[in-house]
Formats: sequence, C-alpha cells, structure tokens
Amino acid sequence: MQSLDTLLASTPLDTSAATRLQASGAPKPGPDEVAQARDVHDAFTSFVGETFFAQMIKAMRSSQDKAAYFHGGRAEEVFRSQLDQTLAEQMTQSNGAQISEGLFRNQFPHLAEVLQAADQAGSLQDLEQLVRR
Repeated sequence: MQSLDTLLASTPLDTSAATRLQASGAPKPGPDEVAQARDVHDAFTSFVGETFFAQMIKAMRSSQDKAAYFHGGRAEEVFRSQLDQTLAEQMTQSNGAQISEGLFRNQFPHLAEVLQAADQAGSLQDLEQLVRR
C-alpha cells in the first residue's frame, strides 16, 4: 500500500483556475475579493432561482381555475402569493445553485475563477494539513 505522500505526489490536481490567475500576472485573490465574489454569487443565485421558481409556480397556478363555491376572495389571493414567494425561496435554497451555476460562470467569468481558485487553495491547504499530521 502506498503512503499518503506518494499518493498525493502521484495524483494530478486540477489547479487550472489558480494557474491561469498566476500566469496572467494577476495577484492571488485576497480575502476581500473572495468575500465580494461569494456575495455576488449568492445574490445572483438567489435572484435567478427565485425568479425561475416564482415564474414556474405562477404558470402552474394560472393553469388552475378558481373554485366556484370555495374561493376565499382577495385574502386567499394574497395568502397564495405569499406562499408562492416562500416556496420559491425554499426551492432556491435547495436547488438554485444547479440552475444558476452555469449562468454565473458565463456572466461573471472573473469572479467564477476567483471562487474556483479560492476553493482549490482551500482544498490544497486541507491536503497539506493532512500530510503534516
């Protein structure tokens, strides 16, 4: 059985984003830049997810007719819109990244590279800590 050091040395790591940032002459992303990129990513994911899911729920609701005798009037419509908004927020939290990740990479390529480099740097630090133990 190979030792951990030998295994890590023989396993190629994908550091393409970090390598591209260093090769382009750009400095390593600082903590402020990474935090800003994470904020933009979170806001973008929230916006895209909530917009997508809200429109999907709205289309679903419009396909149903109102009940003839048991419609609650304006109060039910207000409650239903608040329920739909809450549903869209919950669906975004659970599945929003799957929808927005590709859009984020196309819309903000520099921020996507910063986040990828920061994630890889964090995983490399985790590996280094394992080797030290």
